[in-house]
Amino acid sequence: MEKLRMTSPDLTDANISKLAELFPTVVTETTSADGSAKSTIDFDLLRQELSDHIVEGPQERYQLDWPGKRAAAFAANAPIAKTLRPVREESVDFDTTKNLFIEGDNLEALKLLQESYLGKIKLIYIDPPYNTGNDFVYEDDFAESSAEYLARSGQKSETGERFVANAESNGRFHSDWLSMMYSRMKLARNLLSDDGLVIVAIADHEHGNLRILLDEVFGRDNFLANIVWQGGSKNDARFTSQGLDYMLIYARNISRLIDDDVRWTEPKKGHARVMDVAREIWEASGHDAVAATSAFRKRLREMRSELEPAVFRYDQIDDSGRPFQSDNLAKPSATGTSRYDLAHPVTGLPVKMPKEGWRFSPTTMADRIAQGKIIFGPDHTSTPRLKRHLDEMDTQAIKPVFTQERASAAYALKKLLNSDVFPYTKDVDVLAKWISAVTQSDRDAVILDFFAGSGSTGHAVMRLNAADNGNRRFILVQLDETIEHADYGSIPDVARERLRRAGVQVKTEIGQHGSELDVGFRSLHVATSNMVDTHATADDLVQAALSDAIRSVKPDRTDEDLLFQVLLDWGLDLTETIDLKSISGQQVLSVADDSLIACFAAEVSVELVQEIAILHPLRAVFLDSSFATDATRINAEQVFREVSPETEVRTI
Repeated sequence: MEKLRMTSPDLTDANISKLAELFPTVVTETTSADGSAKSTIDFDLLRQELSDHIVEGPQERYQLDWPGKRAAAFAANAPIAKTLRPVREESVDFDTTKNLFIEGDNLEALKLLQESYLGKIKLIYIDPPYNTGNDFVYEDDFAESSAEYLARSGQKSETGERFVANAESNGRFHSDWLSMMYSRMKLARNLLSDDGLVIVAIADHEHGNLRILLDEVFGRDNFLANIVWQGGSKNDARFTSQGLDYMLIYARNISRLIDDDVRWTEPKKGHARVMDVAREIWEASGHDAVAATSAFRKRLREMRSELEPAVFRYDQIDDSGRPFQSDNLAKPSATGTSRYDLAHPVTGLPVKMPKEGWRFSPTTMADRIAQGKIIFGPDHTSTPRLKRHLDEMDTQAIKPVFTQERASAAYALKKLLNSDVFPYTKDVDVLAKWISAVTQSDRDAVILDFFAGSGSTGHAVMRLNAADNGNRRFILVQLDETIEHADYGSIPDVARERLRRAGVQVKTEIGQHGSELDVGFRSLHVATSNMVDTHATADDLVQAALSDAIRSVKPDRTDEDLLFQVLLDWGLDLTETIDLKSISGQQVLSVADDSLIACFAAEVSVELVQEIAILHPLRAVFLDSSFATDATRINAEQVFREVSPETEVRTI
């Protein structure tokens, strides 16, 4: 039986495999440290394949560079011997929920999620820590001290002497921040589906650098938008009122979005109110279109501050009582030709045609006339116009600039928790707006936030699902950062409690319709491997330690702990159903209706193996130490070959 890897994937090996598919001739073998053969890339041959399309050495090129960039790329690719441990007592609806809350460093969490969620995330929304010139709580191995930064960036000699009078100490914080983001964004990109995208909120401090970094990771052609958010203002500011934040949006593959004709829309502000007013005035006018239009325009002027300009323009009421605006019928671009005579319905003579030509083809124009959508003048000397009804235009393209005070989000969190925890928090309404726009055609989408903070993204997903009966899922990751608060010891504590209360609140608001709404989450912690580290030399081992070395699992780990590490290693969804079964007197764990059966008993009998094989699971896993001898292990393999040859059998 093969053993499961029990580490996160080595992404360097994955990159070698991708190059091997493109250029099989550049792959060669070398001997690794343990003497085994290892696939590597022959760069001389790769240069030949790429001919003159290579930039290397001191040759100038367009790029963003900083001390520590190579180390950050290496940190993203290197495997880790970590796992995710389930914590049922912190969870809500553990057995049925499809949502995840992960406590721990997000770099490690992203590595652990690489196989289970590869290409499955529709939207990544993150609001990373803004760089204010302070040390990070994300203390990656590539983060540097001031002295290390000065030496690596060439501002200090090896003996510690400064090369410049005023060292650029602030540069260290830019470098550390970029390194922190670079490794995480490289990993995050792997998780996005082909039609997925990422939204990164950022302030002025690193906006320029982040834009170039995302250009590099996602490709400049995949840039979609730079959203400007006016979240407040300072009247005593020296130059401008400030208060701006941004959201940089990139696609995984913009061509896919274009092919799918993806369009982001939002409701027009004031649309429903104006429709109500129009119906009221139409009835009051006795169904007189002229009188109704006059009264309607007066009311619109009174309401102007409440309305989008796009709504305000629908200032007429037709004979059917519907508000409308008249638009020109000119062809919007100079491409193609759409020039033909259009007869006036009264005079029968050709009407005046726009110099650009008609917007519609003759067939479409005839359809619009039949539908009453074309407004002709009193005679052929005037150009007809297009009638657009307001009730058919309730949405508009999302605007890249908006105003939303941030103070309201902090107040809402304070009210929900009955405690003042964070002065700043993500705005649930803003999050819901963008999640809705991105997932309009995919209400089963998975949304990831690996700078989860107080859990606003999860809250927004719950609220949005309640509003449109969606089944969106969230994965939240938050560093186990401590805080000084009477009720909460860490930020994850705040987030989990926020999610619990938000779930109750959302269900209460929608009443009986909320019975099927998923407001739960499985709480997982990034932890060291479940397996004992047995790396020791022969001289270090004494007789008393030999028996301990035989036990491969740490004594404080449960069967469910082991199961989740197996799910990660096999790349299975971490929210699959888990059932406890008894087979031949032993406890086993069945995942997704026997798609996987895990037995971690201290001893495994032939009868137990046969009973499991009869169930024909797709996968089965055992403890390697459960088999007393090699013969027992071989017998177990033989049983599966005979009874259930389709089952993939592994050990840990």
